[in-house]
Amino acid sequence: MVKLTRIYTGGGDGGETSLASGQKVPKHNLRIAAVGTIDEANAFIGCARRHAEGKAVAMLARIQNDLFDLGAELSRADADMTSDRSRSLGGIYVKRLEDEIDALNAELKPLGSFILPGGSAASAELHLARTVVRRAERLITDLDRSEPINPQVLRYVNRLSDHLFVLARHLNDDGEADELWRPRANH
Repeated sequence: MVKLTRIYTGGGDGGETSLASGQKVPKHNLRIAAVGTIDEANAFIGCARRHAEGKAVAMLARIQNDLFDLGAELSRADADMTSDRSRSLGGIYVKRLEDEIDALNAELKPLGSFILPGGSAASAELHLARTVVRRAERLITDLDRSEPINPQVLRYVNRLSDHLFVLARHLNDDGEADELWRPRANH
């Protein structure tokens, strides 16, 4: 466990922050932007969790914890990270998301069109979290072009956005309360 005895340090007052290795980087660094965007998604998931019910609450709690692991993974910029087998974020994280997606999706009303984000409070907040996860994914793919990242990070984030979409539908009465997009409905 991490023990935080002091919340402010003043270390970032000059516009820099530290990676896990202690290396100082500007706060606008792409790696820091990706970590911050994952944190933002986690906050939206926390909001959705307040309104969720049943198995969704436990799923979201696991995901929130995963996102801290993912943020820690992203905050590493050492050259060995892609070959280090002791990394905290492994394929088991992705497999769990896939298993949950499959189980949830089996209960959903089939889609006949794209859906409009909304519905229940939890569903609407999960759609918002999903869009933030997609933004994080774009930042991470950009980062991956220039710096080493654990390949499981990108796989996890890609599955997470799918998971949040399916879970949002589950929380909309298994898709019954989804509002479908009606092309050119306002003409």
